[in-house]
Amino acid sequence: MSEPVRLQDRVVIVTGAGGGLGRAHALLFAARGARVVVNDLGGSTHGEGANASAADRVVEEIRAAGGTAVANHDSVTDGARIVEQALDSFGQVDVLVNNAGILRDKTFHKMEDSDWELVYRVHVEGAYKLTHAAWPHLRAQNWGRVIFTSSTSGIYGNFGQANYGMAKLGLYGLTRTLAIEGSKNGILVNAIAPTGATRMTEGLIPPQVFEQLKPELISPLVVYLGSEQCQDSGQLFEVGGGWVGKVRWERSLGVGFDPREGFTPEQVADNWERIGDFADAVHPQDSLQALQQMMANLQRFPLV
Repeated sequence: MSEPVRLQDRVVIVTGAGGGLGRAHALLFAARGARVVVNDLGGSTHGEGANASAADRVVEEIRAAGGTAVANHDSVTDGARIVEQALDSFGQVDVLVNNAGILRDKTFHKMEDSDWELVYRVHVEGAYKLTHAAWPHLRAQNWGRVIFTSSTSGIYGNFGQANYGMAKLGLYGLTRTLAIEGSKNGILVNAIAPTGATRMTEGLIPPQVFEQLKPELISPLVVYLGSEQCQDSGQLFEVGGGWVGKVRWERSLGVGFDPREGFTPEQVADNWERIGDFADAVHPQDSLQALQQMMANLQRFPLV
C-alpha cells in the first residue's frame, strides 16, 4: 500500500472551482491538507455574466470541513491577479489546476468568430495567463505541479466542437512543452481528459450514464498529479466513471523513398497500405525520437 497522498500546506489554485469538476478538485485538495484558492468568475457555461456566490459557497464548504481556502472571482484571462491573490493570502503557489472552461457548440459552417474566440480565450489564453504568471514562482522554489484539462473532443474530435476540440488539444501541446522546460526546476506538467457529470455535459450524455459520472471520480487523479508522489510529466490521462487510463501517440513505421530521386503521388498511392500499417508501431516520446525513422531513411540513401 502506498503512502497516503498529502499536500500539507501546499497552495493550490483551482480555476472554475465554483461547481462541477473544479469544486470536487478543490474539496479533495483541501481535505488532503492543501490551502486552496477557489477561482470562479461565476459565468454561464457559454461564458456570459458573473456571480461571486459560486466560489464563495465552495470556500464555505471547505472551511466548514476544517480546511483552508479563499475565493477568487477574477476571469482566468486575468491569471496574474489570481496568482497575486494566492501570494497575498498564503505567501506561495505550488499547484495549478487549469480547469475553467465554457462551451460554444456549433457546427463549423454555422460558427461565428465570437464562438471561436471566446472558447480560445477561456481555455487556452486563460490557462496560459495563469500558468505564465505562476511559472517564475514555481521555478524559483524548484517545485511545482501543473495540470491542464484537455478533452476527448480534442484527442478524437467531436461533432459541433471544432472550437472546443482545437482548444483542448492545444492544451496538450502546451503540456508537452512545459514538461520539457520545467523539468530542470522540479516542475511537473500533465493533462487530463475527463468525462464527468457537470453542467457543461448535462444533456450531452444519456441520463442513466450521466448519474454515474460523478465529478468526485475525476479528482483523485488530479490530486495525485498535484502531489509529491507523482513523478510523471508530459503525460495525458483519460479519466471518468472510476476508470483511469494513459494515452500516448502511436505512429506506423512508414515507408522510406529515395530522397535523392524524390517520389511521386503515384508512389504514395502504391504504398498507402504500408504507410498506414501499424504493425510494429513506434511511440515517440519527444521530437528527437520522432525524427528517428526519417533519419534512418536518409542514412539508407547517402548523398555520397
